[in-house]
Amino acid sequence: MLQEGAHGKWTVSSSDESTEENSDNEKPSTSSLLHAACGRASGPQYPCSEARKAAHKRKASPLKFSDKSFPAETRLAEKQRPSQEGLGWCLSSSDEEPEDQEKQAHKETVKEEKNDAPKEHPLNFHKDNELSENQKAEECCEAPSEAQDTWDLLNGGNPFRFFLTKVRGIKQNYNSGALHIKDILSPLFGTLLSSAQFNYCIDVEWLVRQYPQEFRKKPLLIVHGEKRESKAELLAQARPYENISFCQAKLDIAFGTHHTKMMLLLYEEGLRVVIHTSNLIAEDWHQKTQGIWISPLYPRLPQGPTDSSGESETNFKSDLISYLMAYNSPTLKEWIDKIQEHDLSETRVYLLGSTPGRYQVGKSINLQLRVQRLRVIFLGPITKLLKEHASSVPAQESWPVVGQFSSIGSMGVDESKWLCSEFQESLVATGSSVTTLLKYGVPIHLVYPTVDNVRQSLEGYPAGGSLPYSIQTAQKQLWLHSYFHKWSAEVSGRSHAMPHIKTYMRPSPDFQKIAWFLVTSANLSKAAWGALEKNGTQLMIRSYELGVLFLPSAFGLDKGYFHVKGKLLSESNDPATSFPVPYDLPPEQYGSKDRPWIWNIPYTNAPDTHGNMWVPS
Repeated sequence: MLQEGAHGKWTVSSSDESTEENSDNEKPSTSSLLHAACGRASGPQYPCSEARKAAHKRKASPLKFSDKSFPAETRLAEKQRPSQEGLGWCLSSSDEEPEDQEKQAHKETVKEEKNDAPKEHPLNFHKDNELSENQKAEECCEAPSEAQDTWDLLNGGNPFRFFLTKVRGIKQNYNSGALHIKDILSPLFGTLLSSAQFNYCIDVEWLVRQYPQEFRKKPLLIVHGEKRESKAELLAQARPYENISFCQAKLDIAFGTHHTKMMLLLYEEGLRVVIHTSNLIAEDWHQKTQGIWISPLYPRLPQGPTDSSGESETNFKSDLISYLMAYNSPTLKEWIDKIQEHDLSETRVYLLGSTPGRYQVGKSINLQLRVQRLRVIFLGPITKLLKEHASSVPAQESWPVVGQFSSIGSMGVDESKWLCSEFQESLVATGSSVTTLLKYGVPIHLVYPTVDNVRQSLEGYPAGGSLPYSIQTAQKQLWLHSYFHKWSAEVSGRSHAMPHIKTYMRPSPDFQKIAWFLVTSANLSKAAWGALEKNGTQLMIRSYELGVLFLPSAFGLDKGYFHVKGKLLSESNDPATSFPVPYDLPPEQYGSKDRPWIWNIPYTNAPDTHGNMWVPS
């Protein structure tokens, strides 16, 4: 169906229309399972969003840019579209908003090729032997760092323990302080006894390969949110590995997802917690900007610990235990016991998570919201933490809020419905009255890639598969785009590595200081952050999310702010307590010709860095 709007003309396939009409699209169709059994190689073998499936398809069958041949190629692509795609626009992805996107109608299982999806080198646009060359390059990129480098990273001048993932295709000096998953799982971090991986999108075979050979048979627990056929597919992936067990997160509210990304690593020497933003798939650790917080090595406590033993000033231990208890899983009780046995007192970040549920919050979220049972409701604890621990700063009403994310949910008909009410109120509570601050209209800057950001990225247009903002949602909230700012990360050498990291912060008007910084799995959506119901007396959250909050007071700074670090991963005169914001400040607002990346419309006017167009259908 041909449509026209603020983003130009495009064709939306039948699977992308009437997304609110069909609500029971979670089961894969029989035909999709048959296609998977026949070995269709155009998609990943693990459950994922339609946007990521489109990216896989375009990587496997790229459409080369050609003004004259485009119409024919488009028709060919339309003819080749599998018939089951018309069953409903389907997303079980936590990156998609439930009000505007339906549950996945099918989750295809395909035989993964030997080294996962082919990786493309941004400089070799038309190389014939691209697959084998890219596989070699990926293997090189995935090699763990030198032992001394990794040791220096963990014990050197990084008091925040906040890292970025390695990116292939950027200058090497920008990877010198970064980590690959193989680094995290290497013996340098400890002698592994067992581990737990919490995540949304999981490629089991790939994950196993990231562990060193000597650790691959150690007990591994995978915590996921898959259901029905997609759960069966996940379990089938693990069938060859006797050491792998599963814990299914309960998702009782429709369209909720298990989006948390965390590792629990138990060693002979102690325990480590890793909270990050990457799915457990090759693409997320290859050419994207991702964030990682790695805890210190937590030593075992002496025999007979009490409930308060080994607690940090940030209450990290009790909050982590409360978060795990919310799963109500006997399997996770074993990990809770292990955490109880360790000393987490050196932790200097605050745990900030959400678990699905409906929580009574009183009549006013500003004045009466108190966390009940758990400090794991996003809008609740961040307001509470900022009020209690973030110091007031002069003229703070002029300090903007910056949000940076990889997907966007439905915000409502205007900014007053959620963005500049519930969401904003939770983030401007720094030691002061929220109501008073809102009278001044605290600025909000939202960082989300433009079409050109994606087109000129290392991955090219397929990078947009992990930026699943849909045309259906975008058309309903054109007002939101006036808040948008481009992705630019010269400071970390990652301007062309599209962000899957999610961060929120409160910078000063000159962007030289920040009052706090949050790295999290939560995108800009009500499903992740929560939305008020029943006249503001109840907060409803659909999904599991997890992040860590950095506050100056936890790092011995009494001025109420961090300085922003200059050039990342290089020598500088910045003090050790300067925070390494991974992208450029101040962010640059969209120009008149800039458009936000929207995954499910074609882009055919200009080629990407691989000489290709984007036709997702």
